[in-house]
Amino acid sequence: MKKIILSFLVLGTLFSCGKTKKEETLAETKVETQEVVVETLAPIDDAMMENAVIYEANIRQYSEEGSFKAFTKDIPVLKQLGVKILWVMPIYPISTTKSKGSLGSYYAISDYTRVNPEFGTIEDFRDLVKTAHDNGIYVILDWVANHTGWDHVWLKEHPEYYTKDKEGNITHTVGTDWTDVADLNYDNQEMRAQMLKDMTYWVKEEGVDGFRCDVAGMVPTDFWNTTVAELKKIKPLFMLAEGWKPELLEDAFDMGYAWDTHHKMNDIAQGKAKVNEWDKRMSQIDTMYAKDDILMNFTSNHDENSWNGTVTERMGDAKELFAALSYVAPGMPLIYSGQEYDMDKRLLFFEKDTIIKKKGTFFPLYEKLGQLKNNNPALHGGKEAASYTRLKTSIDDKVLAFKREKEGSKVVFIANMTSNPAKFSFEYQGKWIDYLSGETYASKPEDTHSLEGWKYRILIQE
Repeated sequence: MKKIILSFLVLGTLFSCGKTKKEETLAETKVETQEVVVETLAPIDDAMMENAVIYEANIRQYSEEGSFKAFTKDIPVLKQLGVKILWVMPIYPISTTKSKGSLGSYYAISDYTRVNPEFGTIEDFRDLVKTAHDNGIYVILDWVANHTGWDHVWLKEHPEYYTKDKEGNITHTVGTDWTDVADLNYDNQEMRAQMLKDMTYWVKEEGVDGFRCDVAGMVPTDFWNTTVAELKKIKPLFMLAEGWKPELLEDAFDMGYAWDTHHKMNDIAQGKAKVNEWDKRMSQIDTMYAKDDILMNFTSNHDENSWNGTVTERMGDAKELFAALSYVAPGMPLIYSGQEYDMDKRLLFFEKDTIIKKKGTFFPLYEKLGQLKNNNPALHGGKEAASYTRLKTSIDDKVLAFKREKEGSKVVFIANMTSNPAKFSFEYQGKWIDYLSGETYASKPEDTHSLEGWKYRILIQE
């Protein structure tokens, strides 16, 4: 938090009531300086990205009310989980033409510069942003640049902004089932300029701290590069791409999705892959991405939950292990709304649903993992990430062991990546504290260790 000291001048003026020249006096002015300390959130910088946890907020489904106000009340709870970046799913009015379900998709937008009345007012959203900032949390908005809903004003006023078929009809995005949206044509420079103007509004007027950009890889990279450069002239921003292409991270975006990492987690949990697939993925990251590229690790998000299944459906008894792995592996961990409350249902996407906020296994786990992520340099995962060193075990096809290290701090992760008990030795010597249990853990290369199925240890220096 940054402290700003404001000085106020208190003027007191004394006037003479006499008429004669000798009695006339100049007005005396007394100046008092009062210092008022105001706490404000410091501009986004690279240091924040090193140890941040990001949270995806599904406003509609987060509470029974489905409102900004209901969500804002719980922002201090997110601070307990170590959240530093709040990604708010689209808050804009939703088109009703060709919409899906009774409420429609957040991603079928009718106006980029207004808020969905379903969620509340712009004043309610401003209070959400202020509350987040007061709790040391940055706010990024979900931005949908690839398409708009069919009610968007551009369709009437600027049909040239859109992609058209051979007959001259505006189309939805080719190759998708997104029939509720109209595809934007990025050959049109006027549309690009208006998109920048609309994004500028949220940064300049509403104080948001960046954007999560929907299907970023389907929008020309040169648009992102130019647009983000212009937006950053206003203030530093955090930019998240829903995409994995390295070129997106070269200039415009700070972080992309670790989709392939997520898929490996699912495959291992389902017995379709072994630990060597994880190792291949870590090697792939090293060769594909620059050292200052950040990838977002996740066990769920709004797409995965609604369309591919809950964490329990996809990961079963391994879900806690992979939650922990998403924190200790290189990158930034994501919590999707409801995961902190052991949510075990697919949230409806086009209808109203509600997350039951009852603490179980995951809230205290995320709280502990968040503290470790926030405070231990060995888990830095930003532009100057801690090192990642694979540690050899006697059964590398079943047990994953690696070390993270930075600034003299070390964290070792050991996990049985199968459903069966495992006995093993591994090539690391030292005396550690098991972070989650508090127990002392000593290791020598000749020692035999055991872990039950899907169990793990996070070891920190004693």
